[in-house]
Amino acid sequence: MLNEMTTAAAPSLPELLDAWRRLREEEPNLRARDLAERLGVSEAELVASRCGDGVTRLQGPWAEVIRALPELGYVMVLTRNENCVHEKYGTFANIDIGGSMGVVLDEAIDLRLFLRHWVFGFAVREEMRGRWLRSLQFFDGDGRAVHKLYLTERSRDDAWSGLVARFAAPVQSPLLELAAVENPLPRRRDDGDIDLASLREQWRRMRDPHDFFALLKRHEVTRTQALRLVGEEFARRVDHGAVRTVLDTAAASGLPIMVFVGSPGVVQIHTGPVRNIKMVGPWLNVLDDEFNLHLREDRIAESWVVRKPSPEGQVTSLELYDADGGQIVQFFGKRKPGTPELTAWRELAEGLAGAEVSHV
Repeated sequence: MLNEMTTAAAPSLPELLDAWRRLREEEPNLRARDLAERLGVSEAELVASRCGDGVTRLQGPWAEVIRALPELGYVMVLTRNENCVHEKYGTFANIDIGGSMGVVLDEAIDLRLFLRHWVFGFAVREEMRGRWLRSLQFFDGDGRAVHKLYLTERSRDDAWSGLVARFAAPVQSPLLELAAVENPLPRRRDDGDIDLASLREQWRRMRDPHDFFALLKRHEVTRTQALRLVGEEFARRVDHGAVRTVLDTAAASGLPIMVFVGSPGVVQIHTGPVRNIKMVGPWLNVLDDEFNLHLREDRIAESWVVRKPSPEGQVTSLELYDADGGQIVQFFGKRKPGTPELTAWRELAEGLAGAEVSHV
């Protein structure tokens, strides 16, 4: 990796920039994450390498940066993980941040923030496919992107310039000092060491779906391990075609759904209908005016229908996981606190075809 202790094996800054320009010309459709991987550096390192050439390094506090984002007006926000990209258009409003956690609760832009994973930030101006794009990009300590914001034709240009000037770092270094990021997942115990009766009873007694992560930590189990062990009262493995069934059915019927995609630093949520569902290569896409989803369908290793208690009754989700047990995306029926989930959503989820695999 490129840092202050550049080794012979790592590219020098001029070499990296030259390789980046060549690769962009040869494969202009490569996503930023894939481009950085091909060059052997993190995405944050690749962005930082261009400081002074369309890139401005930013400094926090990041909570203050986020509180300033309503000034930009109508924007597009992007959160992704290895296998899913979530893009949503709207404005920032109803921001509430306390310590290292916060929320944005606008009707369109709905985010859960975990700011200890916001380590590096940049303002970027670059040309892509004949268009000039301006964005704010934030990264974890290991260089992984946690959140991005792109200006649109309806954004406020003057506010952009002022925000970048206000939060520009005094030193515009193209070098980053990366650090390993602690694994946020609970430690996994062997199946035989888990008190299944206690796991099931405490699952049954959850007061809210948000209690789920605490349940995993308490029993030292991973998400997919818990789903596999808890039994069909709470979790049922379904066919990988379930996600297409959900999206196609929702598009045809107008059923409003919720789509959650997370990075280490953000969970981004779409609430509402989906309309235009399309396959492009291995990507299953929602291509709507104000919401886009891009899902690597070929990387789904496990699909589960999950039932969790809430004060308003059962909450049902379709959850997809990759081969490492990482969560790709969650789907729910549209629901607000204090209201039960939609009957049509529950019927759709419960009717999904089971997986043709054993629970071992």
